[in-house]
Amino acid sequence: MILLAAIVVFSYLVGSIPTSLIVSKALRGIDIRNYGSGNAGGTNVMRVLGWKEGSFVILFDAFKGVIAVVLITRLFYDTIPFENITPFDDFTLVQIIAGIAAVIGHIWTVFAGFKGGKGIATALGMLLMIVTVDMLIAIGVFVLVVTISRYVSLGSLLGAVAVPLTLVIRENIFDVNIPGYSTLLPFVIFLALLVIYTHRKNVVRLLEGSESKLSFKKKKSAA
Repeated sequence: MILLAAIVVFSYLVGSIPTSLIVSKALRGIDIRNYGSGNAGGTNVMRVLGWKEGSFVILFDAFKGVIAVVLITRLFYDTIPFENITPFDDFTLVQIIAGIAAVIGHIWTVFAGFKGGKGIATALGMLLMIVTVDMLIAIGVFVLVVTISRYVSLGSLLGAVAVPLTLVIRENIFDVNIPGYSTLLPFVIFLALLVIYTHRKNVVRLLEGSESKLSFKKKKSAA
């Protein structure tokens, strides 16, 4: 139990690294949460500082999910301290637990007053390690929606919904035998609902027509 607790704690701490705040402080001396949408995420960094800075934040935030699922679990995993009733092997189940801890850390970071980002990038990195095919399809949905609409929030929402939807279609329509499907499905549904929850204000702005669109122009000043 101690080792599993260590995996959860270290995954949470890695997920809690406030990349957007570090980048905005280092480059402009500002708290990104006081600008743009007020969110501590890569999209807001892209909106306020520019696409290069925003892309770096998004990639690093995704890497946090990879670190939790791949590195931390391998460093601390020994045996699972409870009966595993899922169809997954013990290690995969621990990876899922570590990934969830990292996403929670990104959303409610202990290093910034529990006010972090929306969890999209970190969940992306984590899920790429667990449901690779479905995540690649979701990324395609995200890129297509953002390219057409320039609403990153809409792309994130539809991409999140695409993961469980793709799982259902592959398993039940194309008869793909997905290992651990019955456990994976509620897990990715939970993550999709979490994404919708963290984007609830964006949903309101989208419905009102007041949501900001993404611009790839370099921002000269954040002040």
